[in-house]
Amino acid sequence: MSQPNSVDAYSPAEIAQRVERAGVAKAGLATIPTLVLAVLAGAFIAFGAMLYVVVTTDSGLGFGPERLLGGLAFSLGLILVLVGGAELFTGNSLIVFAWADGKITAARLLRNWGLVYFGNFAGATATAFAVHWSGIHGLADGAVGGTVMRIAEAKVALSPLEAFVRGILCNVLVCLAVWLCFSARRVTGKILAIVFPIAGFVALGFEHSVANMYIIPAGWLAGSESVTLGGYGANILVVTAGNIIGGGVLVALVYWLVYGKRLEDTA
Repeated sequence: MSQPNSVDAYSPAEIAQRVERAGVAKAGLATIPTLVLAVLAGAFIAFGAMLYVVVTTDSGLGFGPERLLGGLAFSLGLILVLVGGAELFTGNSLIVFAWADGKITAARLLRNWGLVYFGNFAGATATAFAVHWSGIHGLADGAVGGTVMRIAEAKVALSPLEAFVRGILCNVLVCLAVWLCFSARRVTGKILAIVFPIAGFVALGFEHSVANMYIIPAGWLAGSESVTLGGYGANILVVTAGNIIGGGVLVALVYWLVYGKRLEDTA
């Protein structure tokens, strides 16, 4: 074990212990604090998505560099969540580690996910309306509004298979960002651990359910006629399922197979 005052990063085994303790704490958090922190997380992710839209509008950088810039901008959202403190549904897929280790019940896990998902939806949707009423979509002679409409339309046009697989891949990177964040002892280390996985998933065009709770309504509010309630609901449902598998199975359960205490006890 590393010393308490060490400047070295926590080891992967220590990360697993910290993730498990955090999962137990999250599952045991009272209803009102959970909901409030979830609303904040929805708004924080919306801020990141909003910044992505602004910086990629008329950038003239070309396909790859523009998406990388947008990904770096979107990282603001998860930085606010993990450094500021909030409850984000996608990141909370890692609570599966504590459940697999027998530290919390399935009911506790599902309770957290339900409360946090609802709070994220409320925060992201409220921010979409606030941005619309603020007139931000009118920036750059309306080009910002055009950008958010195009992004929203592209999301609802995805096939169910595309949206599902992109949701899986997205939350693999999001939960790896959270996992890496648990290795850090300083705020600067946390930020560096967050930025590259998040910039990667955004630049690669993967699908994040909470970000879509902001982007798709924002596109509709900006005036898109192609964004419908049915298209929005279908996208969110499929992407959410993919996010759960990506984070809960391909990150949390995979790491549990390596570092879970029950395996150690039976070895």
